[in-house]
Parts: sequence; C-alpha cells; structure tokens
Amino acid sequence: MKMKTVLVIINCIFLAIGNCGGPLMMRLYFSNGGQRIWFSSFLQTVGCPLIIFPLLFSFIRRLRCLDEQEKTPFFLMKPPLFIAAILVGLLMGFDNYLYSYGLAYIPVSTASLIISAQLGFTALFAFFMVKQKFTPFTINAVVLLTVGAVVLALNSDSDKLANETHKEYVVGFLMTIGAALLYAFILPLVELTYKKSCQRITYTLALEFQMVLCFFATCFCLVGMLAAGDFKVKHALFIFKNRVIAGEARDFKLGESLYYVVVVFTAVIWQAFFVGAIGLIFCASSLVSGIMISALLPVTVILAVICFQEKFQAGKGVALALSLWGSVSYFYGQMKSEEKTKAQETQLSQLPVTDSET
Repeated sequence: MKMKTVLVIINCIFLAIGNCGGPLMMRLYFSNGGQRIWFSSFLQTVGCPLIIFPLLFSFIRRLRCLDEQEKTPFFLMKPPLFIAAILVGLLMGFDNYLYSYGLAYIPVSTASLIISAQLGFTALFAFFMVKQKFTPFTINAVVLLTVGAVVLALNSDSDKLANETHKEYVVGFLMTIGAALLYAFILPLVELTYKKSCQRITYTLALEFQMVLCFFATCFCLVGMLAAGDFKVKHALFIFKNRVIAGEARDFKLGESLYYVVVVFTAVIWQAFFVGAIGLIFCASSLVSGIMISALLPVTVILAVICFQEKFQAGKGVALALSLWGSVSYFYGQMKSEEKTKAQETQLSQLPVTDSET
C-alpha cells in the first residue's frame, strides 16, 4: 500500500472521530450546565500541542537519514507560509466562535444538517480560488443543500431546545450558517496557500501549518474569553486558578470531575478533526475534505438523536434526505468527471507518435 493511501486512511479516521464526536461533546457540555461560548470555542483548537509528538517523530527520522555533519531544523516552515497560517488561524478562531454560539442554542442534529451545506459552498469557493471544475451535478448539490437549510429554518418552532426563546434559536441558526460559510471558505484557502507556497508541501509541513493555525485560533479565542470575563484569575503564592471555570465545574450536572473529563476529551477530539481535515487537503483536495465532512452527516445526526433524545420531525427528515441527495449528486458528478478525464488521457496515450522532419 502506498504511503499516500495510508495517510488518506489515517486522516479519514481522524476526521470521522472529530466530526462525529466533537459536536456531541460540545452538546454534552452545554446541556449539563456549561454556558461559556468563548471557552467552548477555545477548546476546539487548544489541543494543538498534541501535534508536537508526530513532529518530533518526523524530526528524529530526518536526523537518522542525515550524515553527522549535516543539520536539519525542527520546524521546516518558512516565514511566508507561517504568516499565511497566522491569518488562516485567526479566521478559524472566529469560525469556532460562530459554531460554538450556534451549537449552544440549536440541537446537534440540526447543526449538522446546516453544516452539510458547507459542501456546496466549498465547491463554489474552490471553483473561484483553486480553479476546481464546476459541473451541473455540483450546481444541483448546492441547490439541494441550500433548500435543506431553508426547510430546517421553516420548522424552527418545533425544533427548539428546552427553555429557549425563538430569538435565541434564530440567532443560533444564523450563526451556524455563518460558521458553515466561513469554513467552506477556509478549506480552499488552505489549499490555495499550499499551491502558492514557495516550499514543497510535505505531510510534516502540513502538520506544522496545522499547529500554527490552531495556536493562533486558540489565541483569538483566548482574547475573546478575556473580553467576556471567562478568564478571571485568582493568584496567591504563584498558584493560579480560574475562578469562572472552577465555578462552572462545581455546578456541572454530571459532577466536577466529569466536567474536566468532558473539557479534555473535547479538546482532543476536535484536534483530531482539524488534523484530519487539513491532512486530507494535503493528500487530496479541499473538496475531498468537504465531501468527507458531509458524508459523515447521517452518523452525527443518528448519534445526536440516540444520545440526547433530540426530536426528529418530518422537516428534519426532509432536510436530511435533501442533504444526502445533494451529497450523492456531488459524488456522482465527481466520479463522472474523473472517468471522463481518464478516458481523455487514455485516448491521448494511444495516439501514434510521429517524428517531424526538419
């Protein structure tokens, strides 16, 4: 099996764990007393130090391949790519906030169905930014996914969480749409950054890009926490304690110890999602990453209904059917496009080669 195939499989696994587990962990946080939106946004990328371990492994491997007099830096990223990672990271931090705000006020299944529209918008942005082909199947997918989101909006009255106002639901709904749009823009933006980079992009460099991106997204959310009062620190004898988070942990319905378990697992699971998404862009394209996110939609919806007994009305069923129809339409279009490309390449390879006389 080729190394690239292995990397695709590994990143698909990471993406599946994060895409299905991340929203469920956040719903667990909010449904049991968690109220800090900036803090939940912070958790989505704060697990980035975990990337140090594969980077360290890669560094040791490079050292073994070199002679004793040769040297290799721990980080391979050059300044232009580093600056690009910072800018994308700030966008990611804002996207995390939009998504966390939405998930605080709408069910996981509803949020997942809205996020499915991301595939269509990813295709649209990829067409303009990285010159991805736009087919009638892609247009059909965009229309179906958009109609699905509209159907959800029309059924908002029967889909609200307990003790939630209509205004909160609408704002959460719009925030989730904003998160889907922004992330649909970020995926091809990362691919464009790879293509415009002066460096040859390796998987190690993609991981470095991901770590820098997540670090600055975390810093963005940390500033938001400070502004929102989520990070009031009490210090004595150089022992620091966040009073706000500690108070929320004490009041957590599942218990203080489980609060910290939820927080840690949320950070780890979301990091798996981002590593998988960025890794798939390196191994394939931004569209493949978007396709995987949409393909996992039914799993997330079913898990949300089972784990949190969320309502699954007719409107949500119609939205799910439209989303699946749109995704299948897009997949079919991609397959037909690839078959056409391969057929053209085969025809060209079979043409007779003649030497021109001078």
